[in-house]
Amino acid sequence: MTTVDTHRWTSPADVLRVATAALEAKGVKEAAEVAEVLVETSLLGVHTHGIRLLGPFLDELERGVAVAEPELAVRKDSGAVVHLDAGDALGVVAGLRGVELAVERAARFGVGVVGVQRSNHFGAAGCYARRIADAGLLGFVTTSAANRVAPFGGTAPLFGTNPIAIAYGDEFVLDMATSQVCFGEIKERGRVGRPLEPGWAVDAGGQGTTDPAQASALSPLGGYKGQGLAMAVTVLTAVLVGGPLDFEMPHIGTVDEGRRVAHLLIAIDPDTLGGREQATAAMTRLIGAVRSNSPAEPDVPVLIPGDPQRAHRERQLREGIELDSATIALLDRLGSEFP
Repeated sequence: MTTVDTHRWTSPADVLRVATAALEAKGVKEAAEVAEVLVETSLLGVHTHGIRLLGPFLDELERGVAVAEPELAVRKDSGAVVHLDAGDALGVVAGLRGVELAVERAARFGVGVVGVQRSNHFGAAGCYARRIADAGLLGFVTTSAANRVAPFGGTAPLFGTNPIAIAYGDEFVLDMATSQVCFGEIKERGRVGRPLEPGWAVDAGGQGTTDPAQASALSPLGGYKGQGLAMAVTVLTAVLVGGPLDFEMPHIGTVDEGRRVAHLLIAIDPDTLGGREQATAAMTRLIGAVRSNSPAEPDVPVLIPGDPQRAHRERQLREGIELDSATIALLDRLGSEFP
């Protein structure tokens, strides 16, 4: 029986090296940047959008769904607002270019709004919002996605998981789906034989189910409010930027052409509003008030968005990056090709 050395891939540096080499072999000039985003996401504990996406990304490049050397072209330029055609680029390549443009325009105009069309899955939206925040700006990022989520009270999936990410300062990073979980978590629970949590998914009849095999659609976050947020994201991306609606978009691995995903990236300079000094002081007070709130359970502190991810990262840097068996098998194969 063939075995894989799971300990070989506990080092983030090893995973980064092999992922970079594999993407470079496909002709991706930004291979190191793409691999860095995937490893960073896994370290933050968002494993469904981390290095687990390396396989699907390589497959997209192999089949021509994503273009290794795309032409990223500005179609409209209004100064503070840019409309970017990603030319079927890997989603991470398109997302990072969107960050660059948003930050550049915010430096000139106080705000930078970049709509990206003809892209692919760009992973975790928080990675891009965080990079905008690193530039001293407020980052707001969202993306369209293929349909996985049924409307509240409905049966058929109409919306993607449609994330919303907002980051400001060194600590606050909100990165949330508008569904209870992503569909990758449903598949992972099915793979390992674990039941779903109540409220995560519905069956073909629209009834809640905890059986991964019976899950035909995800449930919106918070019922009708989550449906509203999901639709709002669709309006901000597919409708406003341009692209197929969620239920018109093909799923990953189902087509041999670009999926035409749309992203929206916004960078706001606090100096153009209440001022950076005021914003920094208010953010410090806000974070302090939340963290100092008396916890209902003494051993469970009150957290802000971003705290759990930082804790994941610190632990995995100490103990090694966590990988599922399929990703380990992929890295084992790629490691033999790119020793």
